[in-house]
Amino acid sequence: MRFQVPQFIEIESKLFGPLTWKQFVYLAGGAGLIFLLYVVLPFPVVVFLGLPIGGFVIALAFYKVNNQPFIKIVEHGLKYYASPKIYLWKKEKMKTASFTVSDARRQREGVMQEEFIPKLTKSRLKDLSWSLDIKSKIK
Repeated sequence: MRFQVPQFIEIESKLFGPLTWKQFVYLAGGAGLIFLLYVVLPFPVVVFLGLPIGGFVIALAFYKVNNQPFIKIVEHGLKYYASPKIYLWKKEKMKTASFTVSDARRQREGVMQEEFIPKLTKSRLKDLSWSLDIKSKIK
């Protein structure tokens, strides 16, 4: 049994002449909105409002930024302007503790609940040897 694998799945099919469904809907909606403005408002106001609306509708239908549709750019821009801009980072204080052999025994048995964080020293080599000694004693 042979199956044909679909190719070019990123390309939308043309439904209305050279237009895809989305392009047709954008253009028809924009034309309808401008027509409603033409019916309701005087002609100079229609021209003043219709040109930006027409430009926006044409951009929605045909313009791409970095190979992304213009509607996605507008969506991300609106999300950015609507979201809060203050980012706070709260540093939590870490608990330090002294570690003894009895603490290691309690930790193995599951009695010690809090997490052990060693104190920082000047020598990283001492820290490394300390951690290797502790790991070998625990096992």
